[in-house]
Amino acid sequence: MKELEENIVQAKTLEDLEKVRIELFGKKGVLASEFAKMKDIAGPDKKAFAQGLNKNKVALQASFDAQYEVLKAQEIERVLKSEALDVSLYGTLAQKGALHPVMETMDKIIDYFVALNFAVESGPMVEDDFHNFEALNLPKFHPARDMQDTFYFKDGGLLRTHTSPVQIRTMLQSKPPIRMIAPGTVFRRDFDVTHTPMFHQVEGLVIDAKGKVSFANLKAILIDFLETMFGDVEVRFRPSFFPFTEPSAEVDISCIFCEAKGCRICSHTGWLEVLGCGIVDPNVFKAVGYEDVSGYAFGLGVERFAMLMHKIPDLRSLFEGDIRLLEQFR
Repeated sequence: MKELEENIVQAKTLEDLEKVRIELFGKKGVLASEFAKMKDIAGPDKKAFAQGLNKNKVALQASFDAQYEVLKAQEIERVLKSEALDVSLYGTLAQKGALHPVMETMDKIIDYFVALNFAVESGPMVEDDFHNFEALNLPKFHPARDMQDTFYFKDGGLLRTHTSPVQIRTMLQSKPPIRMIAPGTVFRRDFDVTHTPMFHQVEGLVIDAKGKVSFANLKAILIDFLETMFGDVEVRFRPSFFPFTEPSAEVDISCIFCEAKGCRICSHTGWLEVLGCGIVDPNVFKAVGYEDVSGYAFGLGVERFAMLMHKIPDLRSLFEGDIRLLEQFR
């Protein structure tokens, strides 16, 4: 009995204690062998023998349980020490992600106009001819449709070539005054250094009662907007043509690469074209049933802004997924 208790006490790990348990309490253990001897003991002595064995079993079980609690506590302590963290040590810096430069640029543009109380509107990317062309003063066979190479579906639907249809939908659903921008994805059949088949635009529209909106208002907002985006640049407005605005203008900024001295990127002119704008054509108001109102609109390509702001030479590199380029925007 004393030797068996010493075996329990001498166990130093839970694994050692488990071996002792099997040796003592297992089906082929010491106690099982002792109880098996009872069949050979005569009646008067069997009871006393059984009582003694049970007493020893209880004592051994108590000793085992006590040692188990001690070893379990030691094991928990060991695990806690092995898994302890020294919070004073520097950890491995985790790699952090970042917005794609196009999305980052779009967010910056949206933030500017939202701060001026412009609403942000959206619409479907699959459009019909009325919203994408006719309501914007581009009737069928109008030569200006050649300016936009369109993806058509067999049922007559199309992928929108600009976000101007959102302006039409907003005007059909709302009454002036309107002050909105329409950011989103657009599609054209074009692919080269400065064009991709899918790209992003932000278009703006302001409409109010006749006489409350002027080209001067438009110029003031766009000049401040471009200076916010590109810093200290000069801005000029050149007469141009857009079917949905009259008068129309293209807007240039002084070249940010050569400081307007003339370089390859600005074709040695010192100017970079960045957006188009104008006073909304009366035919557009007629298409949506507006009367006695005036307004202006503008539109820009987000990828072009991203290229200029980050000085990226080839537009296509923004969509090639080259980690060497994208990781620079963390």
